[in-house]
Amino acid sequence: MIKRNFFKKKYLIIIIPLVAIGLYLWLAYAYIYFRIGKTALPASDTKYSYVLNTSAKTEKSLVYVALGDSLTAGVGVNNYQQSYPYLLAEKLSFNYDNFIFKDFSYPGAKTNDLINNLLTPAITSQPDIVTLLIGINDIHGRISPEVFAKNYRFILEQLQTKTKAKIYVISLPFLGAKTLLLPPYNYYFHQQTINYNKIIQNLAKTYNLSFIDLASLTAEGSKNSAYYAADLFHPTAQSYKLWATIIYDHLH
Repeated sequence: MIKRNFFKKKYLIIIIPLVAIGLYLWLAYAYIYFRIGKTALPASDTKYSYVLNTSAKTEKSLVYVALGDSLTAGVGVNNYQQSYPYLLAEKLSFNYDNFIFKDFSYPGAKTNDLINNLLTPAITSQPDIVTLLIGINDIHGRISPEVFAKNYRFILEQLQTKTKAKIYVISLPFLGAKTLLLPPYNYYFHQQTINYNKIIQNLAKTYNLSFIDLASLTAEGSKNSAYYAADLFHPTAQSYKLWATIIYDHLH
């Protein structure tokens, strides 16, 4: 009987911490998407197409297309004019009359969603400039790196062969406040972002495209909770403004 009780206690000493760790990991992971889903920030873009700087006295025109997900759709700000694509379009439109900006994005979009729902209308627009920022939802949707790379390659091939646009490939930013991504998920998603950005950068090099490193240039700021909107995941207007400046500087 004494021997049996000894093994029972030894078993409990091992199993109880394992159960506690497992419960913590489950709750910490579920909290990420509970917080984002409960806040349910809407996309601020409702028009999808904009004409800027119509008062310019020049015959030059230009079509800019932004491809992406919730980050391109302006989730996190109430007014789409505070989003990074619109701010970028404003900067680019300075020397152009009839400057047309089109946003092809929606919250939750992964690379396969972009291919199925957004790529064709974007190509039909025959853009002069394209910015591509996609992949955050592939990471959180647990899309394998191999599938992500295949999809991303297809997007670039289609844009290159079916448009004459100058294509700018934007790296995935580091997202998620410390109070949202609890350990070990802060380390996990940070590393996943690095891994997927390596894929993006290599593909940009393969297709001889401009790669804009948004991640490393915003890494420090993204650790600050003031960087994020109410869901602790999507950027604020100030953060999007920084993104627009970084991207614009690279375009020039």
